[in-house]
Amino acid sequence: MQIDLSGRTALVTGSTAGIGRATIDGLAAAGADVVVNGRTREAVDKAVAELKAAHPGVGVSGVAADVSGADGCAALVGAVPDVDILVNNVATFGPGAFLDLGDAEWNRYWETNVMSGVRLSRAYLGGMLERDWGRIVFISSESAQRVPRDMVHYGATKMAQIALARGLAEAAAGTGVTVNSVLPGPTTSRAVGGFLGAVARKQGTTPEEVGAGFIKSQKPTSLLHRFTTVEEVANMIVYLCSPQASGTTGAALRVEGGVVGTSL
Repeated sequence: MQIDLSGRTALVTGSTAGIGRATIDGLAAAGADVVVNGRTREAVDKAVAELKAAHPGVGVSGVAADVSGADGCAALVGAVPDVDILVNNVATFGPGAFLDLGDAEWNRYWETNVMSGVRLSRAYLGGMLERDWGRIVFISSESAQRVPRDMVHYGATKMAQIALARGLAEAAAGTGVTVNSVLPGPTTSRAVGGFLGAVARKQGTTPEEVGAGFIKSQKPTSLLHRFTTVEEVANMIVYLCSPQASGTTGAALRVEGGVVGTSL
């Protein structure tokens, strides 16, 4: 299968590192003009320079905007008023006991993980429908289906993303616009890699051994018995953004190594 996205413009939020960065690299490799988004100009400029060097001939631009709020989303849309592909990747996560979390923390998660996708999809979906072609992908999580007891707030927002993607797919029914969600599991993002490395140095072992121990103790249902890579997750996202995925919409696709423990 040869995915060709030349002539398309793709925006990936939170794309200076991790899954977002691997995704925007994959989209650029498929020929799409890409828009990098991150919170700081330094991180955005660095990613733009690296992508330009890796993919000569592909249009690469960047917008520094914090899309966890309405103003940041408005700034991003103002700088990039139209796209063919939107990947709602930006997110925040972390542990917290349910009884200890107040409204402010719940609102922070909701604004970042859910409302960023609401605002940007609302801004770009109309143009996609007019052109009768478009792709919107929400990066959810296996935590939406197996909600961790210490991250109820995170799991709830990730389930909301799946519902949002399904609803938008229904709104775009009968058109060339598809909307889907992708559910990664434990993934070796930069942050996770740094954590595993720190633990490995402390224990006098390797990051791979630490990761395997984590999967065995915390995610025993994993069929891979390891973390997925950001590239493995990005491969699914890039496929969903492709013309070849025209028959897939309103779906929640897992890239979590079998952690969830069911076929459906």
